[in-house]
Order: sequence, then structure tokens, then C-alpha cells
Amino acid sequence: MKIEVFGPGCYRCQEVEKAVRSALSELGVPADVEKVKDMGKIVEAGIMQTPGLRINGKIKCSGRIPKAEEIKKWIGEEV
Repeated sequence: MKIEVFGPGCYRCQEVEKAVRSALSELGVPADVEKVKDMGKIVEAGIMQTPGLRINGKIKCSGRIPKAEEIKKWIGEEV
């Protein structure tokens, strides 16, 4: 599973990354978690507002910090 967290590295982006790693740990699911900070790559991925989250190539959210339960649901859908 490939999970990408999009954002310049601000507090909100860091919170999304923490929430993703916590959800993966709780679920016991292995995944590659990548932080994408390059604005060109962020726009190219279709993320118009940060933070953004993409799992296995599918944009799950953008412009907000998703709740832990949402992240767990999204990961479960991709396993």
C-alpha cells in the first residue's frame, strides 16, 4: 500500500502524517508513507488545498485534517 501526505510541512500536514502512521499501527497494516512537499508535485497530483492525502493513487481528502476513523476506513478499503 502506498500512502502520500501532501503539504509544505506545516503543522496541519504533520498532524495528517501522524494520524496516518497511528492508524496503520493500530490496524497492523504495512504501507509506504511518503511526504510530498514539492508544490509542483502537489498540484500535479490534483491536490488544490493542503494538507492532502492519497492512498494507492486515490485522493481521499484535501484541505483538512481527516478524523482517525476516516483514515482507518480508507485504509481498510484498500487492503
